[in-house]
Amino acid sequence: MPALHGTTILAVQKDGVTALAGDGQVTLGQTIMKQNAVKVRALEGGVLAGFAGSVADAFTLFEKFEEQLRAARGNLQRAAVETVKLWRTDKILRQLEAMMIVADRERMLLLSGTGEVLAPDDAAVAVGSGAPYALAAAKALLRHAPLSAPEIARESLRIAAGIDLYSGGEITVLTVGEDQ
Repeated sequence: MPALHGTTILAVQKDGVTALAGDGQVTLGQTIMKQNAVKVRALEGGVLAGFAGSVADAFTLFEKFEEQLRAARGNLQRAAVETVKLWRTDKILRQLEAMMIVADRERMLLLSGTGEVLAPDDAAVAVGSGAPYALAAAKALLRHAPLSAPEIARESLRIAAGIDLYSGGEITVLTVGEDQ
């Protein structure tokens, strides 16, 4: 059976607002199976999370991250590090194929099963098959357009979907911060 393919998840920060956007397309091989999947979530304490990769694996990672977030009393960095530790060391979790972006109003982090907890140098970070296109669009819009964080996130995903055939469908944008 062909593998479920990519997605695009993008986080953008601007003017005290963090926006996390995800496309809604799910593909199986070369077939679009669904257009309106939701791959981003608002978690307790003003934390946003989104995933790229296997859906079942991502749901497992969401659960583990939420557990760590509660244990860390909302500390995003600590929860991210502890989640990645579990992901790398647990025999079953080690097999999970997904990447996550977690964010709050102050920081954005990319989490991977290879042990990375990366904070971007810029005000944008992306994962998934359309990540390079969405990230390039977001960086350009951040520098040259008078748009808000949610507007930049949505437009960047639209641009990525016009290039990456595994990104598309309905776009979901969640925000946290001052001007929601």
